[in-house]
Amino acid sequence: MLNISITKTTAPKAKPADESKLGFGVIYTDHMLVIDHTEGIGWHDARIVPYEPLVLDPAAMVFHYAMESFEGLKAYRLADGSIQLFRPEKNAARMINTNHRMCLPALPEEDFVQAVKAIVKMEADWVPHSEGTSLYIRPFVIATEPHLGVRTSKTHQFIIICSPVGAYYSTGINPVKIFVEDEYTRACPGGTGFTKCGGNYAASLISQVKAHDLGYEQTLWLDGVEHKYVEEVGSMNCFFKIDGKIYTAPTVGTVLPGVTRMSCIELLKKWGYEVCEDRLPIADVMKAASEGKLEEVFGTGTAAVISPVGELRYEDQVAYINNGEIGPVTHRLYDTITGIQWGKLPDDMGWTVPVK
Repeated sequence: MLNISITKTTAPKAKPADESKLGFGVIYTDHMLVIDHTEGIGWHDARIVPYEPLVLDPAAMVFHYAMESFEGLKAYRLADGSIQLFRPEKNAARMINTNHRMCLPALPEEDFVQAVKAIVKMEADWVPHSEGTSLYIRPFVIATEPHLGVRTSKTHQFIIICSPVGAYYSTGINPVKIFVEDEYTRACPGGTGFTKCGGNYAASLISQVKAHDLGYEQTLWLDGVEHKYVEEVGSMNCFFKIDGKIYTAPTVGTVLPGVTRMSCIELLKKWGYEVCEDRLPIADVMKAASEGKLEEVFGTGTAAVISPVGELRYEDQVAYINNGEIGPVTHRLYDTITGIQWGKLPDDMGWTVPVK
C-alpha cells in the first residue's frame, strides 16, 4: 500500500463557470500525483503536490528515446453527488503490459488504483456535475535519467494529472466520417501496437492530417503486413455489424486492448449477439456495404465512449452506413455503458468502483 503525502496548493484555480464549454484536455486541476522510481530501490516518495511544470534535465531519456507510457480513464459524478470510477483495474493491468514492452517499471495493480482514487478524492470538487461531463484522468510514466545512449533508464516518475472534460467530439454522438488508410502503417506484429505509448500516436498523426484534408474526422488503420485487414481507428477500437453479426479486430499485438472495447464485447455477448474477433478484410466490409449488409459501424474508447460511423471511404469507394444515423446496437451500447458510468443504470456487471 502506498504512503501518499499531501501538499495542498496555496493558489487554487477558479473552477470552470460554464461546464458546457469544458472542451477536452484543455483545463487542469489544482494538484498532481507523483511517485519516483529508482533502480535498486523501487517506487518511493508517493506524493500529491500542486500542479506545476516538471523540472527535467535536457538529457532526460524520455525526450530522446520516447521512454514513456500513459493511460486514460475517467471519474464520474453521480446524481447523489458521489464519485465513481469505471474498471480502473483494467487500466492498471494494461499499463503493466505496456510498461513491460517499453522496459519501464510498472506500479502493481492495487497501487495504481489506490493512486487514482487518491488524486480523484483530492480533486473531488473538480469532478463536473453536468450531463455528459467527467474528470479525465491521465496517469503516465516517464524515464527521467539524464543519459544520451540507448539503454533502459535508472530513474523514472509515475505521474497523474486530471482534467474536467465534456464530450470528446464537439459534434456529440453524431456519426463521424472515417478514412481508411492504405499508404501508411500504424503497427506490425512484434511491435508496440498493443501499448499506450506516445510513439504510436505521434506516428499516426500524418494519416490523421491526411484524413482531415479529405474531409474525414478519423483514420481506420489496416494491418501493417498486407494492408488488407481492418485494425483500429486512431483513437478508438472499431466494430462492424454485418448481416446481424458483429466483428472487431483481435487484440493479438497490433491492436490496443481497449477497456471500452472489452466492455462492449461482454455486453453484446450478454445480449445474445455473435461477436467475431477474427481478422476482417476491408474488401469484405466494402462488399457488405454494396450489398446493403453493413448495418452499423462504431468506434469505442474511454474518451469518446461510443462513436457511430456514418461514412467509410476506402480508395475510391465510399460506404454510407445506416443513412448516416446512429444504429440501434450502437445506441444501446452507448446508453448502457454511460448509464452505468454515471450511475443512471444499475451496475449488474460489477464494473464501477466508488471513490470514498
